[in-house]
Amino acid sequence: MRMHLALVLGLVSLVLDGVCASDWNILHHKGDGKGLKISLKNYCESWRVNVEVHNLRDFEVVPHECVEYIGKYMTSTQYKVDSERALEQCTLYLSQEFGLTGDGKDAWIFDVDDTLLSNIPYYKKHQYGGEKLNLTSLEGWMRGRKAPALASSLSLYNEIKGKGIKIFLISNRGEHLRDATVDNLFEVGYTGWTGLILRGDEDCGKSAQKYKAEKRQKLVEEGYRIWGIVGDQWSSLLGHPHATRTFKLPNSMYYA
Repeated sequence: MRMHLALVLGLVSLVLDGVCASDWNILHHKGDGKGLKISLKNYCESWRVNVEVHNLRDFEVVPHECVEYIGKYMTSTQYKVDSERALEQCTLYLSQEFGLTGDGKDAWIFDVDDTLLSNIPYYKKHQYGGEKLNLTSLEGWMRGRKAPALASSLSLYNEIKGKGIKIFLISNRGEHLRDATVDNLFEVGYTGWTGLILRGDEDCGKSAQKYKAEKRQKLVEEGYRIWGIVGDQWSSLLGHPHATRTFKLPNSMYYA
């Protein structure tokens, strides 16, 4: 009986291993014609990097083969170092003389989610983007006001505020989440912004890029000079009007 059970389990294991290997080889494993062997880690790292440089777009979920890899990256020291390096460039930029006037119209824009506040604790429970987005579930997390601050973002935020630059937060969150968003931001140390801009009824159906570009346009029409934008998604950075400089934080868990 034991021998029979062991044989069955061994066959099951071989079948499952074969399915995984077949899935990997058929869907993803491609050589370069020069004998290059691509591992799963190679593939997932390449996938992540191509998300960051905006070659891979409009994906609904992280490939199931790469969920574990992406999860490890987003909770790693490397993710923190990559984020800090990006924001160090903001600090270097701010140290330059680029025409701050002190007239109250110098502005800087931050995204909120995974730029100022981290949703990694939420995505940890949802396969780090390996599950399709459930907006009701995500908004439930946001209403809980439990998102921690990204430490390097908080430091930069306070540095910019200290220079007298007006800070605007343009978030893809809906207006119905204003109270929860304000409470969460205050709780982790973000204070003193000039404006928190959230999606209203008039923004329904607009892409994130179109919505955020329109909000920037309104700021420009009010006389603001946008010196910089920090965001974790390309939709926060692209479109007219542009900022003088943009800075992207790493995030390959979702595409918005």
